[in-house]
Parts: sequence; C-alpha cells; structure tokens
Amino acid sequence: MTSYAIDEHESEAERPLGETAAEMAVTRLLRFIGEDSARDGLADTPRRVVRAWREMTAGYGEDPAAILSRTFDETSDELVILRGVSFYSTCEHHMLPFYGTASVGYLPGKIVGISKLARLVHCFARRLQIQERLTRQIADAMALHLEARGVGVIIAAHHLCMGCRGVRQACTEMVTSSMLGTLRNDPVSRSEFLRLAQNTNAS
Repeated sequence: MTSYAIDEHESEAERPLGETAAEMAVTRLLRFIGEDSARDGLADTPRRVVRAWREMTAGYGEDPAAILSRTFDETSDELVILRGVSFYSTCEHHMLPFYGTASVGYLPGKIVGISKLARLVHCFARRLQIQERLTRQIADAMALHLEARGVGVIIAAHHLCMGCRGVRQACTEMVTSSMLGTLRNDPVSRSEFLRLAQNTNAS
C-alpha cells in the first residue's frame, strides 16, 4: 500500500493522479453554496482541501499487519492497556469529523510497542468511518496480528454531524466497545479491563 506525504511545494508533475479532478469538485461545491471560487481568500482553497483530505484519509495506505509486525520476545499473563489515544476520523454519512479517545487493551499473545497501538487506532481512524466499525476493526486487528487471548477496545467520541447540524447536540458523546476472546467470555477479566480502561485513578 502507498502512504502519501503532504508536500506544500510539490510540482504539478509530482501530484498524484486525480487531484486536479478533486480540486475541480471542490470548486463546484464552493459555487454551489454561493461563493465566488476565484476571490482572493478562496483561490487556493481547492488545493488545500484536497491536501487536507489526503492527510485525513491516509489510513487507506497503511497496513495493520505491518504496523503490528514488530513484536518483542517477551511474555505476559496480565492485561496490557493503553488509555487516552486521541484520534480524528470522518463520518462516512455526512463526511464531517468525529473525534475522541480510544482505550485499547489485550492479553498477549505477542507483545508490541505501545506506540504501535496508537498507530493502529490512527490507521483505521484516518478513513471514512462509522464509530462502531472503527471500534471493531481495531479489536479484530489486535486479535489477529498479536494472537491475543483477549482484546478490549472502548471509544468515546464527539460527532460534528449531530453537533453542528441536525439535532445540534454539541456536547453529546458516543461510546462504543468491542470485546473479544477472554475479555468477552470471562466476567472477571472483562471487569478488570473496564475498570482499568475507564478509571484514570485505578491503582
């Protein structure tokens, strides 16, 4: 898979195929809402928007298997939990942002560096998403590529599609979870994960 870097100074020849068509679509959208797409403040907006979308959807060019491929020759019988992983994603229904934090945990299997868990969240978040699928994809990838005996993922997020439009509930927070393996089937392990993942004062 290809991951595109953002370069404000790239030449026309270096730009990925399709960018010109995408910029034309942004120009049409500006005209649709009644703007003058040629005025000074908007003259470069189509290019900036396309670059922003390239960055916000970079997850399509990332491979979860590659992210989790480097593991350590260690073992653990205890939960490994990373809390408070911030992310931004884009709702596929209205193409508006949703953002929040994820807590991910697993019973190894293979042990991976904690930064890779954050990268995994971002890999799936930087795609058109719904929160339920995002939560499940993170959990499934950890179970598969880390051979985890149990996986838990909890995501809490604010959705602009209902904050700045529609019912206009800006302060609402949606919470989703996905539990696999031992964390789904064993009430004790599940309870421990939920306590540690959600209680910042847990000892």
